[in-house]
Amino acid sequence: MLTAIGLLPLALLGAWNIHAAGEYKEREQERWMLDLARALSSAVDAELDSAVTVLSSLSNSPSLQNNDLRAFHAVARRMVATQPDWLGVILTDDSGKILLRTMDEYGEPAPAVIDQGSLRQLLATGQPVAGGIVRGPRGRAAFPVRVLVSGAGDRRYTLSAVILPDRMVRLISRQQVPGNAVIAVRDGARRLVARSQNQERKVGGEPSQSLTELMRRAGPEGYGTAITTEGMRLATGYTTRSRYGWAVIVGQPVDSLRAAAFERMGMFGAGIVVSLLACVVAASLLSNRLVATIKSLQQNASALGSGAPLSLAPSAITEIEQIGQALEQAERQRTAQEIERAQLLDSLNRALASHQTALAEAREAGRAKDEFLAVLGHELRNPLSPIVTSLDLLDLRDEPSSRKERRVMRRQVNHLRRLVDDLLDVSRITSGKLQLDARAVNLADVVRHAVASLPGQPITLHAPDAVWVQGDDSRLAQVLNNLLSNAERFGSSATVVTLEAGATQARLTVSDNGIGMSEELIARVFEPFQQAPQSLARRSGGLGLGLAIVRKIVELHGGQVYARSGGAGAGSQFEVVLPLCAAPLEEAAATAPDHPAGMQLLLVDDNVDAALAGAALLELLGHEVRIAHTAAEALDQIRRKRPQVAILDIGLPDMDGYALATAIREETGDAALRLVALTGYGQKEDVARAYAAHFDLHLTKPASVADLQRATAPLPA
Repeated sequence: MLTAIGLLPLALLGAWNIHAAGEYKEREQERWMLDLARALSSAVDAELDSAVTVLSSLSNSPSLQNNDLRAFHAVARRMVATQPDWLGVILTDDSGKILLRTMDEYGEPAPAVIDQGSLRQLLATGQPVAGGIVRGPRGRAAFPVRVLVSGAGDRRYTLSAVILPDRMVRLISRQQVPGNAVIAVRDGARRLVARSQNQERKVGGEPSQSLTELMRRAGPEGYGTAITTEGMRLATGYTTRSRYGWAVIVGQPVDSLRAAAFERMGMFGAGIVVSLLACVVAASLLSNRLVATIKSLQQNASALGSGAPLSLAPSAITEIEQIGQALEQAERQRTAQEIERAQLLDSLNRALASHQTALAEAREAGRAKDEFLAVLGHELRNPLSPIVTSLDLLDLRDEPSSRKERRVMRRQVNHLRRLVDDLLDVSRITSGKLQLDARAVNLADVVRHAVASLPGQPITLHAPDAVWVQGDDSRLAQVLNNLLSNAERFGSSATVVTLEAGATQARLTVSDNGIGMSEELIARVFEPFQQAPQSLARRSGGLGLGLAIVRKIVELHGGQVYARSGGAGAGSQFEVVLPLCAAPLEEAAATAPDHPAGMQLLLVDDNVDAALAGAALLELLGHEVRIAHTAAEALDQIRRKRPQVAILDIGLPDMDGYALATAIREETGDAALRLVALTGYGQKEDVARAYAAHFDLHLTKPASVADLQRATAPLPA
């Protein structure tokens, strides 16, 4: 009886553990099915994206761009020959009329478009579409992938690839899943495209009523039980989150899952029965021998220390029974401690896995940030380019009446250019890699311009005519702008800016009558993300980075910044101290530098303003310039008259600059023709790609006069 009572908690605990393990396995099964469905959905999207990519590449065929459909028919047939799962390619006009089919000879009458719905969707949205599975005139099941393309003269076509479902069947067959699992891929109308079982008989079929009800009830993706059209009951996970509206369903027979659970319970029950019988026999033998019982206690005491399981024999002696009970209590404590250690280890493993996931997400976020900054820098450089070129034209003409204004414009444009460059490497500020363009700067002019740029703020300025410091005028303007913005955000209605020059130092003071600062806040006000306490409305806004950036810029200039306040409601005062430097000599008026004799140039840029301004500047430098706004126009200009230098934009509407450079080299075969890339993409990999595309020189927008002179200067030996 003691043996049975001792095993009863273990049996109950084991049964509960098996039940919990079964529930955990069921949850894991659900997660595995959903993860597999999502992964397959991504793989299906990748296969469809691959077809879209091939069609997009085919749409760039010169024969299609020139509306030569007979030649394009031959090109498309060659392309289809390289795609084993493609039945053919169909070209229609924007009204849906079939112009050619690679399945037929050119000019043969074509049947009507079968999947009209996907064609209308393509024409309505302009986005690539994957149509539904249908049977064609010859009875073969296939689905179309359609893209919208443009030909010459603003003509629009739809280009469709007719693809066999075998491609998706192979995708399913590559999955490492149990043999009784059922995997299906269904199109946007939920007709069957590919299935791991009975593919030939089921292709194009509708889903079962239970699967339809499950998908309606669970939403875009979910898990539940569904019955197949063959009558098989499956635990089913599915997702419909494909970009093309397709669905992926993964199922496994419910009976096999239940059989595994019953098998586990049966084995555990048999083990408990066998253990109980063995313990009863052992206890019966040991109960008659006192010495053997004492030795058993000794062995169990040793086992407790080593972590081995206990095997206690029943005894009629009270003292021995009490010792046995004490040993059992010690074993339970040891087991509890081991369970606690196991739980702690499991928690640590989960924390490590979460850390790895966070690192991966951070890397992905960094990559997305870099891509965003690169695109933003390119888009900002495009409008800057004609502005800088027009300013260069004004400098070369050197009208005396506009010198002062041009200096102001030049300073501000240079400021904007540096800020755009900083967007491409914003981490330099936090990593300590921020660099200054230091020169002699009239700090008084910087202060006056900064104050004048904020006409809406009540600011009083006291400054001499000139205070010269060695520094970067745009960064110094950023320091003052941050301090003035800080005063405005924290309630100043009368800000006073004072600039004084001592024997060796310049002292810039910004005083306000705002909310003031406590002693505790003054001690940490220049630390990142530190701000005065605010209400939940956060009317003053900000992230607490402005003053931290001010301190970093001032320190890079060899100066210091201080903060003072009389307390809450008494306003604040910020003081910037910078070393003085000698005033520079008067700058001579800009004159046009020497340049080589006039050359034949071709300037290609889809930005009309940038192209016209650049051409005017190059003509003022003594060159003969022709302009093209597209790659096709550029190639036509080169066929008519070959230039000595071709300056190409990279982001052209019909062909990127890299492909255009390759086409020019193939068209002319002239190694002496100089190709210059002029683009808003200025990162290291962009420069390397330009030279890999056989460009002789890479220039980043906006290009200066010196850059354009380099573009037309002889190449170094």
